[in-house]
Amino acid sequence: MNAVLDVLLDIFRQPAIIVALISLVGLLLQRKAFSDVLKGTVRTLVGFLVLAAGAGVVVGALNPFGDMFQHAFNVQGVVPNNEAIVGQVLLDYGSAAALIFFFGMIVNVLLAATTHYKYIYLSGHVAFYMAAMIAVILGVAGFPVWGVVLWGALLQGLVTTLSPAIVQPFMRKVTGTNDVGIGHTGGAGIALSGLVATLTRSKKNPSKSTEEIVFPKGLGFLRDTTVIVALSMAVIYVIVGLFAGSAYIESELSSGQNYIVYVLMQAATFSAGVFIILAGVRVVLAEIIPAFKGISERLVKNAIPALDVPITFTFAPNAVLIGFLASFVGGIVGMSIMIFAGTAIIIPGVVAHFMTGAASGVIGNAAGGRRGAVLGAFANGIAITFLPLFLLPVLGDIGLSNSTFSDADYGVVGIIFGHISQAGGQGAVIGAIVVSLALVYLSSFIVRARRKRRDAAGAGAAGDAGSDAGAAAGSASDETAGSMAR
Repeated sequence: MNAVLDVLLDIFRQPAIIVALISLVGLLLQRKAFSDVLKGTVRTLVGFLVLAAGAGVVVGALNPFGDMFQHAFNVQGVVPNNEAIVGQVLLDYGSAAALIFFFGMIVNVLLAATTHYKYIYLSGHVAFYMAAMIAVILGVAGFPVWGVVLWGALLQGLVTTLSPAIVQPFMRKVTGTNDVGIGHTGGAGIALSGLVATLTRSKKNPSKSTEEIVFPKGLGFLRDTTVIVALSMAVIYVIVGLFAGSAYIESELSSGQNYIVYVLMQAATFSAGVFIILAGVRVVLAEIIPAFKGISERLVKNAIPALDVPITFTFAPNAVLIGFLASFVGGIVGMSIMIFAGTAIIIPGVVAHFMTGAASGVIGNAAGGRRGAVLGAFANGIAITFLPLFLLPVLGDIGLSNSTFSDADYGVVGIIFGHISQAGGQGAVIGAIVVSLALVYLSSFIVRARRKRRDAAGAGAAGDAGSDAGAAAGSASDETAGSMAR
């Protein structure tokens, strides 16, 4: 049994395999020809692997940047890093986290099938990290193992269903359709970006899109996203590298390579990673959305795939860089406040600020133009700096480590249910999960009832218009007949 579970977990923790299987099922349900099924499945798998490879290149270039930043400015504190903290969590909660993740996916599909929230969460890696955090929260609350798994799976299903839902109103502005959503643990921060962009936009003098930035003819090369990302990051890397110093970089990071050459190559590598991500996204979108029609028609009506944040990058490449920088500045501002306040210090997690900050920039741009991209992503940066700080006290012994969960959804879910546990114990946690499920179904019932009334009113209006048209036609016919008689 354990061997079978291990195999299933190995499969479902790989987002590329999940997305490829979804594509396979969707194409089979549409009764496509074997060649079309094979082509669509393989292209989806390869496209997602290309996307993941690009993300890996970006992370590889950002990690030394984070090291240089900490050394340059002599900052010590807690670093938000999902991979690091999950590695520690799995030592004590590995089995529970795995079961929460597996059964949580089933709850997500059931909720999508039976409620108004039609999002199928396909980012398996971050979903597994969320399951690990939920296991910690419920374990610290004193639940037995079966209780951790039962209530944890229900909570996991709620989170993976609702997180895409809160971003979707803004995501529709990005894509112009309702075909795809965001499935990522940064959902709350990304939605905050859209909200801030909406609240700060000017109706009289709306801010232009980041993609409408006009460069002088002599700077026409800056219209190329790859070039502008490489040059912008080169400036940032060189500045931080100069503060870090050649001795540190050449001895600790570059293996003796000249430090200026090293930082310039890291900046170019970062740009290459973004280029690869954009290429992978195009392939995945071209394959997964048509294939998903089979799922929506047969299994979960009107199902919407919720994919990782890079899915937004192709819609506004300039906003990707702007969002990252604005979010990172928000992280620096938040860290500075913590230093002066004398609290634990959350060091900006560069990878988290890039992934969620870039998506926040794209969402903010769609909701409020350039101003929205900057202010929205900055708000995300503040959020993913302070939420990890407030999360630390509810993680038990895990909260005493030098790393923590990085994205906004971890903070929101962990803080809420951690404090509910501290205030009311296990009964309060169970009650909160049950009430949350009830509210999901109640809100879904209300939305569906409103839609039926709206559709009925539309049908009635159409019928009245048809009757009026018929009466007018009849009257015209009578007049014509009378005229001919005369």
